[in-house]
Amino acid sequence: MSFASEFREFAVKGNVVDLAVGVIIGAAFGKIVDSLVNDLVMPVVSKFTGGLDFTSHFIALSAIPANVPPTLEALKKAGIPVIAWGNFLNVTMNFIILALVVFLMVKQINRLRREAPKAPAAPPEDVVLLREIRDSLRQK
Repeated sequence: MSFASEFREFAVKGNVVDLAVGVIIGAAFGKIVDSLVNDLVMPVVSKFTGGLDFTSHFIALSAIPANVPPTLEALKKAGIPVIAWGNFLNVTMNFIILALVVFLMVKQINRLRREAPKAPAAPPEDVVLLREIRDSLRQK
């Protein structure tokens, strides 16, 4: 079997298509979770922590020049190394929420996939006939 025909068989089986669909849906789902964390969860956390905005928290690793405003974006644009721990906190929250949602989805899918317990197999025909004979003899 040639490489081209083997690859075509692999692609036609649906593995590549399933993977592509999964990546596309995953990227879109990641944006939804990112919005959930940044637009819904972190503002609530910020409200309970006294108005902190975690995305703007950082530690500058070198001196900040006087002409550069002390914001994360300005420092990054100026090439000053920073540890953006607030951004890391947001990304970590994204991951935790995404992992929780995926876990709940997989758990639900697995619950739906479980087959109902199978009914016991019907007894063989000779056993059924013997039971009918027994029951008819008891009635007489």
